[in-house]
Amino acid sequence: MKITHIGGPTAVLNLGGLTFLTDPAFDEPRDYQLPGRVMTKLTGPAIPAADLGPVDVVLLSHDEHKDNLDDSGRALLPSVPTVLSTPGAALRIEGVRGLENWESIELRRPDGGVVTVTGVPALHGPDGAEAVLGFVTGFVLQGEGLPTVYVSGDNASLGHVKEIADRFAPIDVAVLFAGAARTPLLNGANLTLASEDAVEAARILGDARIVPVHTEGWTHFTEGPERFLAAFREAGLEDRVELLTHGVPKTVA
Repeated sequence: MKITHIGGPTAVLNLGGLTFLTDPAFDEPRDYQLPGRVMTKLTGPAIPAADLGPVDVVLLSHDEHKDNLDDSGRALLPSVPTVLSTPGAALRIEGVRGLENWESIELRRPDGGVVTVTGVPALHGPDGAEAVLGFVTGFVLQGEGLPTVYVSGDNASLGHVKEIADRFAPIDVAVLFAGAARTPLLNGANLTLASEDAVEAARILGDARIVPVHTEGWTHFTEGPERFLAAFREAGLEDRVELLTHGVPKTVA
């Protein structure tokens, strides 16, 4: 699998001859005026949406937050043959296929065979966060002769990581949305994995290569890639981490 980090949660995954795009956010830096608060984006995409080339599948963890689906990302969706997300997103956005937890879809590979994509549980904060922030999904990608890839989405629950690891072991690559995102909406609770939680997730996931994304680019993320790597170094797991340079493809499996 090859992965190119565009910025924030947005990355291009090349797997089995298919091009997957996670949480498309391509706006330039700006403030988003939302009810009762402002979200501030600090950095633009390493690759503009217009320069991406063909995308076969969007893996959209959720559609309700600008840091996961912004205006430019939303405009991109109609050009993508398959957009997978939550059942709620399928009701709100025409053309989106919603996946329930543990529901799978098979996508044909250009060289024969399929990539199976399964929706997996995610929790965007502490218990009960759905009532405030809505529902989120992660994804597991599998195929004959391919690495098994877990894309966490905006998940803060180690319990869900354990469920996923138990069902799909061995997982070869885990793309973890980290950065310890926090907002006043949930009294400063972590809405994505903190670095120490990502270390524990790595232990749960066995020998998986760990690819951190969504650790920077917005003011509500409190732990950047340096803190993420430092936590893994302190735990003696630094060699498991695949840090990405924005816009530069890297083969991780």
